[in-house]
Amino acid sequence: MSGYVGILVSDPWLQNQFTQAELRSLKSHFTSMRRESGRLTVGDLASRMSNLKVVGENLTEEERASFIQNFHHKLDDDVDFEFFLRVYLKLNAQASARIGSAAKNSSAFLKAATTTLLHTISESEKASYVAHINNYLAGDKFLERYLPIEASTNDLFEIAKDGVLLCKLINVAVPGTIDERAINTKRVLNPWERNENHTLCLNSAKAIGCTVVNIGTQDFIEGRCDLYPVFFCLQRHLVLGLISQIIKIQLLADLNLKKTPQLVELVDDSKDVEELMSLPPEKILLRWMNFQLKKAGYRKIVTNFSSDVKDAEAYAHLLNVLAPEHSKPSALAAKDPLERAKLVLAHADRMGCKRYLTAKDIVEGSPNLNLAFVAHIFQHRNGLSTQTKQISFLDTSPDDTQISREERAFRFWMNSLGNSTYINNVFEDLRNGWVLLETLDKISPGIVNWKIANKPPIKMPFRKVENCNQVVKIGKQLKFSLVNIAGNDIVQGNKKLILAYLWQLMRYNILQLLKNLRFHSHGKEITDVDILEWANTKVSNSGSQSRMDSFRDKSLSDGIFFLELLSAVQHRVVNWSLVTKGVTDEEKKMNASYIISIARKLGCSIFLLPEDITEVNQKMILTLTASIMYWFLKQPVEDRPSGVSDSEASSQLETISNSTLDDSSSESSLDENGHL
Repeated sequence: MSGYVGILVSDPWLQNQFTQAELRSLKSHFTSMRRESGRLTVGDLASRMSNLKVVGENLTEEERASFIQNFHHKLDDDVDFEFFLRVYLKLNAQASARIGSAAKNSSAFLKAATTTLLHTISESEKASYVAHINNYLAGDKFLERYLPIEASTNDLFEIAKDGVLLCKLINVAVPGTIDERAINTKRVLNPWERNENHTLCLNSAKAIGCTVVNIGTQDFIEGRCDLYPVFFCLQRHLVLGLISQIIKIQLLADLNLKKTPQLVELVDDSKDVEELMSLPPEKILLRWMNFQLKKAGYRKIVTNFSSDVKDAEAYAHLLNVLAPEHSKPSALAAKDPLERAKLVLAHADRMGCKRYLTAKDIVEGSPNLNLAFVAHIFQHRNGLSTQTKQISFLDTSPDDTQISREERAFRFWMNSLGNSTYINNVFEDLRNGWVLLETLDKISPGIVNWKIANKPPIKMPFRKVENCNQVVKIGKQLKFSLVNIAGNDIVQGNKKLILAYLWQLMRYNILQLLKNLRFHSHGKEITDVDILEWANTKVSNSGSQSRMDSFRDKSLSDGIFFLELLSAVQHRVVNWSLVTKGVTDEEKKMNASYIISIARKLGCSIFLLPEDITEVNQKMILTLTASIMYWFLKQPVEDRPSGVSDSEASSQLETISNSTLDDSSSESSLDENGHL
C-alpha cells in the first residue's frame, strides 16, 4: 500500500476541484512564483500566471489583471496557496468558456446522472424552466411581485441573485428541505444576507441530491455583463444547470415504490422487484414507458429520451394507450415528424398534462426536456392498476426506516464529493468498490493503490472483490472497526456492513478536516470527546446552562442546545422569536427543521433530517456538532462573536485535546459491525 500523502487543502470543496496531479503541478507553479521575489501579492498574479496553460494562453495580462482586481480589491495582500487556487479556478473557467471547450474544472460541476451542462445556454431549456417556475411558484407571497418571469429576457438570473427563488424551488422539489424561517426575505438584502441565502441554497441542494462540484455562492451574482460577457454567461450557465437538477429531482420524485407502489406491476416476482427498487428514477421511467408501449403494440424499445423519441412515434402510441379518449385527430396518421410532434403535444394538452417543450424540442431530441415531458405524463396519468400487488418486504419496519435514512445521508454526502459516478443506491452502486476507492482517495489523498484497482465496467466478479478487499484493507489502515467485514460483503450488498463502513468513513472525514486546521489542533488527532467538550464550552461561555452529556443525550431532542450553540458561534443567525419551547413533538420538529436550515445557512454541509435530531440519532448528532465546530474554526478572527481570538480558540481546543477524558465518554463506541 502506498504511503504517499498528497497535497491537502483545508477547504474540502476546493480540494475536490483538482486531482492530485493538478495540485502538485499548481503547487510547483505557486512556489516558483513566490520564490522570484520572496513574496507573492494579489497584484503580482496577473503577470506571473502567464506561464499557466489555458489561463496564460487565452487571456491577456490586462484581462487577468482586470478580473483579479474585481475578485479582490486589495492588490498588496499576500497570496496563499488556497487563494491562488481560487483565482486559478475562476480564470480557468473564463478562459475555457472563451475557447468553447470548458476544461474539467469549469464544466464538471454536474456529473453523471444529473448532467445537464452545455457550453451555451439553451434558450429552449431556459424557457421550459421559467414556465415550470411560473407554474409551481405562482402563489408564493414573496415572489408574487416578480412572477410571472418573462422567458425571453434574463430576468430569471436577476431574480435568482438574492437566492430566495432557488430556496423556494428546492422546497417545491422536496417539501420541507428548507425551513423558510431561515431565508432572508427582505425586499432589499445586503451582501451578507444574500450570501447567506446562496449558502443555504447550495447546501440544501446538495442535501436533496444535486451534484454541485464547481459552483459557489458568488456564481449567483458575480460578473458584469459589459465587462465580462463570457464569464458572466458561464455564471448564468451554472445557475441554469442547478435549476435543471432541482426540477429534475421534483419531476422524478414519484418514481419509486414507496411513493408509487403500483410500479410493482412492471415486474413479475419479488426478485424483479428488488432489482426495480435499486434502479435510478430515469431507468424506472423508461421501463414504465416501454411497459405501456408494449400494450400499444409498439415494437421498438425506447432506451433514451433523445434519439429514440425524436420522431414522436413512441409518444403517439404512449398517449393513445393512456388517454384514448383524446386521440382524435391521431398523431400516428401524420407522416412528417414535426407535424406528428405537434399533434402529440395537442393530445397532451387535451388530457390536461403540463408540458413545457415544443414540437421542435421533440424532433431535435432534447434529452432534458423530453425526460421532463415523460415525467409529467407519468405524474398526470401513469396507467397503472389501482390494485397493488401484495409484496411483503414493501412494508417497512422501524429498522428499515433507519437504514433508509442512513443510506440517504451517506449517498448524498458521497455525491457531494464529486466522484466520477453518481450514486443512486449505495447498496447497489458501491458493489464494485470503485466509487469507494475514489471516495477514500478524496478523503485521504494518495492512500489508494490505483495500480491494483480495477476500473469499471467490471465483468469478472473476482475483480470487484479485489477492489473491495482494498477498500477493507484501507479501512483497517485508517483504524476503522471492521470486525467480520470482508470485501465480499460489499460485493454482495450487505446493507448493515456497508452502512457501518460508510459511517466510519464519514466520521473519519470530518475528524480529518478538523485536524487539518492545524493552527487550532496543532496536527493532533481530534476525537469525539474534543467535539463534545468544544460544543459544551461554547454554549457555557455564552452564558447558557445547557449541556449535552453525550451525542445520545435525550435532552437534545428539543433542539434548544443546538440553537444555543449556533447562536454562540454566530449570535445574529438565530431569531429567538421563531424558536419554540420544544415540549410537544410538533414543537421539537419545528426547532429541528430550523436548526438544520440555520446550520446550512452558516455554511455547514450536513445531510441529516429533522427526525435525526428529534429522535437523537447519535451518528447524525455527531456530524452536526462537528460541522458547526469546523465552520467556526475556519472563520477569520474578526468574524467571530465576542472577540474570540485565534489564540483563544486554539487554546480551547488544545486544552480539550490534552484532556484525559476517554473516548467512551462520548458514548460513540462502535460495535462489531461498526455501528454506534
